[in-house]
Amino acid sequence: MQSFPRYSFACCGTSRQELAVMMVMAHGNSSTNCRTRIWCKPRSSDWWERVVLDEFQPNDWLENFRMSKETFFHVCNKLKPMVSRRNTHLRPALPLEKRVAVAFWRLATNVEYRTISHLFGIGRSTVCKCVREVCHAIVTLLKPLYLSLPSNEGFEMTAQRFGRKWNFPQCVGVIDSCHIPISAPPQYHRDFLNGKGWHSVVLQGVVDDTGKFWDVCTGSSGSSLDAKILRNSDLWTTATERRLFPDCSKNIIGTPVNYLLIGSSSYPLQEWLLKPYSETEALTPHQLVFNYTLSQAHAIIDDTFGRLKARWQCLLKRNDCSLELIPTMITACCILHNVCEKHNDGFNSEWLGVLGQEEFPQPNQMVSDRTVDSQAEEIREALSVYFMGLQER
Repeated sequence: MQSFPRYSFACCGTSRQELAVMMVMAHGNSSTNCRTRIWCKPRSSDWWERVVLDEFQPNDWLENFRMSKETFFHVCNKLKPMVSRRNTHLRPALPLEKRVAVAFWRLATNVEYRTISHLFGIGRSTVCKCVREVCHAIVTLLKPLYLSLPSNEGFEMTAQRFGRKWNFPQCVGVIDSCHIPISAPPQYHRDFLNGKGWHSVVLQGVVDDTGKFWDVCTGSSGSSLDAKILRNSDLWTTATERRLFPDCSKNIIGTPVNYLLIGSSSYPLQEWLLKPYSETEALTPHQLVFNYTLSQAHAIIDDTFGRLKARWQCLLKRNDCSLELIPTMITACCILHNVCEKHNDGFNSEWLGVLGQEEFPQPNQMVSDRTVDSQAEEIREALSVYFMGLQER
């Protein structure tokens, strides 16, 4: 009997995925004329049932599904209420775990549905249904568990860690945006052209000091400014109505300072959202120190976006899914990012290599929001004096 070779199906590009498919299909149909086209061969689920479930080692799970086997089955168990055999319209019904695996493969690689179809031995339309079903289930069932507003105690612990790591008191999050490539939509495609000239939708995220998201807003068109996206988000409504943070003010240089976020110059200056002093002006020494301290803490969200896209590469390449599904896919990836981080699943630093090969470099938003809030100015000035005092010790 022909022995089955051991493969490591690393998620690093379509060419290797195609090679893996051909190897699997060739094994499953060794008696078939080798000149037969791959898409004409009978489909087989042998790879999933006999190789993945029986033979995959821990590193295979991490490389192919971006998480440990234990976390994968934990997620499957949480998704059961929405992704179950009795609720699916797929015929024949696929096991829950296989449908989740199909979706994760798409999110991790962004390879064509045709490739995934042959790899898992299912139809292309079934792949589409799996991706849609699983992404919606992740957002519905896992978001409340893994991506939500922290509790009062959670905010307090985050503020303490920001203070220890970057000497930034009362900070509980960093906000920024990331453009996700998409295919040009059939309507209003100009609205989705960003400053770099490619079509995108925008992910607005807020992360804590550990690089986990606690708020995301997805789906705005690529031409939208950061300040506009923020003002149209639930985060803005909650914050301006003073429902975002508990009242835990601290006196800093004679000024009461409550919990706050930090962001780039493209955001409006608010009591609850600080940004750097404009470098177009002549800055004082303590203002320069403020900008430096803020930039040090702000770097955590750049690292987070990098890890997010390196792990779930559907966010790195042009996404050809429907415009209606893409925001759900992006949110699902942010949730899965938190799942992996919370469960301490490994992260292969080699995945970050794809970031240096980005076909779609992030646009630089040069527009600075000039909204003036006198109370926010007072808070920023107090912190700048506070940071200067730390430098002089």
